[in-house]
This record gives sequence, C-alpha cells and structure tokens, in this order.
Amino acid sequence: MIKVLFFGDIVGRIGRDYFLQQFPELKKKYKPDLIIVNGENSANGKGITSKICSTYFNAGVTCITTGNHLFDNREIISNIDDFPALIRPLNYSPQVPGNTVFKTTINGISVAVVNLLGQVFMPPIDNPFVAMENLLQDELSDSQVIIADLHAEATSEKRAFGVNFAGRVSAVLGTHTHVQTADAEIIDGHTGYLTDVGMVGAKNSILGMESEAIIRKFLTQMPERFAPPEADSQMQMDFVYLEISATGQTTKIVSEHLVNTV
Repeated sequence: MIKVLFFGDIVGRIGRDYFLQQFPELKKKYKPDLIIVNGENSANGKGITSKICSTYFNAGVTCITTGNHLFDNREIISNIDDFPALIRPLNYSPQVPGNTVFKTTINGISVAVVNLLGQVFMPPIDNPFVAMENLLQDELSDSQVIIADLHAEATSEKRAFGVNFAGRVSAVLGTHTHVQTADAEIIDGHTGYLTDVGMVGAKNSILGMESEAIIRKFLTQMPERFAPPEADSQMQMDFVYLEISATGQTTKIVSEHLVNTV
C-alpha cells in the first residue's frame, strides 16, 4: 500500500509560504509515501519558476503537476527539463518542452503520475481522453498505480473522465477551479475520484486573487491585472489523502478543507 497527499493549486507567495509552514505537521500526521502539489499558480498567481520548484522539492514534495498557466512565467521554459518530477500536461503538442509522466517505485510498487488539460471552456488542446487512452496502452502498461490530475473547468468533463477510466487508473483528481468539491468517492470500488481538490492560498480572496480587481473586471469588462494578496488574516488549505493498494485500487479517499486564522 502507498499513502498519497495531493494538494490543490498553490496560489502565489502567500500560498507557498503557508504551504511550507503547514507541510511538516501534515507529513507527521499522514506519513505519506507520495506527495503531489499542483504548482501552476505558484509564481504570483500564474506560472512557476525554477526557484519555486526547488523550494517544493527541497521541502519533500515528490511531484509537481501543472496546467494551462504553466508557461505564463517564461523562465521555466528553458529550465523545465532540469526538473523531471515537474510534469506538464500530456495533451500539449509533442513539441512543447517538459516531462509528461512522472514514474517512480514506492514500497516495491510501480507508480505513475500524469497531468492533462480539459477542453471545455479552456484554450485549444488535444483530446485528453485520447491522450490518456494511448498512454495506458503504451508507457503506462506496466504501472501498478496511476494517478491523473485533470486540470479542467467543466465538472461534466472531469466526471466523464473519471467514469471512463474507472478501474484502469487508481485516481482521477481534478484541479483548476480552486473550489473544492464535496464528491470524493471510489468509483466502481477501484478509482479514487474528486472533481476538484481546491487550492492553497488566501481565504479572503476570489480564487486566491485580490478581490477588487476581479470585481472591477466584471463591472466594467476592462482589462485588469490579477495578483494574490500580500497578506490575509485567514488561509485556506485544500488537499486530498488517499490509500492505494499494490493492485492499484484506492481503498480510502478523504478530502480536507482547512481554514486557519493567522
């Protein structure tokens, strides 16, 4: 069996600092074998940098998944191949740099983590269902545990993905909306599923960003610069804990939504 902690989108410096502050106690409590964070919003709310990647890995994170904002901070483009455990969405064009699958062995169990982008209400991208199907038939054919981060907007697309691959992957965990859903389950007695894991960031915000600029944009339709707040009196930590057997079956899934005054 392996124990997994998966953290929702970490938003900005304020989210990073809070994650790193709380992470040691969570490791003591859950004793995870595999720790995954979605890091695509880590650099001021959009993108990630080499320095941030190193900070996460040095703290004990095993794998970083991403999404549609991965390359918003262009520094990572030339350095992404330095981080094999930082994975970019599988269904980008093959010409896009970066690793698409993270593979390791834990407690004698072969483990793979894959990241995909949804198509509905998202920028144009290759079909994630087809990309995952091809991967299962090829590179992941010998993996015992497979965890997929589907970074997508539409709940229907995430649910369809989870049901379609039930019994063939160990877990389908949604990211991107920054709002944790209350539908953690084990589909068909095998595949752990959660429509969206949520986020790590400022609670008094709109999806981890300063509220005022977002509200102005809705009111005026004029361009605005979105950024995470510098500080907040409350912080939010969303994550999911899973236990997965050597046969790839999720036997336990628990979602956590923690709000702490700081």
